[in-house]
Amino acid sequence: MKKIKAVIFDWAGTTVDYGCMAPVQAFVEVFKEFGIEPTMEEVREPMGMLKIDHIRTMLKMERIRNLWTEKYGKAPEDEDAQKLYAIFEEKLLKILPDYSDPKPGVVEVVKKLKRNGYRIGSTTGYNDKMMEIVVPAAKERGYEPDVWFSPDAVSQKGRPYPYMIFRNMEALDLKKVRRVLKVGDTVSDIKEGRNAGVWSAGIVVGSSEMGLTLEEYEVLSSEEKERRCDEVAQKFFDAGADKVFYTIEDLGNYLLG
Repeated sequence: MKKIKAVIFDWAGTTVDYGCMAPVQAFVEVFKEFGIEPTMEEVREPMGMLKIDHIRTMLKMERIRNLWTEKYGKAPEDEDAQKLYAIFEEKLLKILPDYSDPKPGVVEVVKKLKRNGYRIGSTTGYNDKMMEIVVPAAKERGYEPDVWFSPDAVSQKGRPYPYMIFRNMEALDLKKVRRVLKVGDTVSDIKEGRNAGVWSAGIVVGSSEMGLTLEEYEVLSSEEKERRCDEVAQKFFDAGADKVFYTIEDLGNYLLG
């Protein structure tokens, strides 16, 4: 992995929005509007996917599917997913400006990687309309990848499809998949990297998989932090991660050390 030429980062939960809170809040609110209260586990399980696919996946979950059928007299259909998504997007677009702060260490590590010749790309579960809010807001705060691509650039074939990674490679003029490291905070990110044939790594602290705010994480005991981190790391390894980093500083030390 030492011959890496480019790092392709995810956004929420990886480089911005500690804990990946913006999408979670929007998913919970939209399901509540339809009389269904999802659990945090149900909301976070599909995290990293194209958002409409995320909603479709939640509607197929046994408990949610049963509650929907009981309430509406029929199983949820794709038409229902589209109705949920329309409201979800509206809610998310309103709150995204408040959830675009880079995570601790991101600005410094990415600048250092760039100074050392690494190219920085990105993929996301957000669409272009959402990215038009997140990208400038993150740039104002010091974080800017060289290129980024959303599912809108690949005919809506978002994660775990590999096509956003390939678009990054094309834009960054990279020939070999084994010169690329994909870094994310969800199982979908790991699968995206695996499907592309690039190196695939997870970021643990501040991830969607951990699901804690910075404040919630910092008040944990050392033992509890270690336990939570180990659980998330194992989840990434089970999904096929080549490497797991607790923080982006760990990633920087690994590549530049």
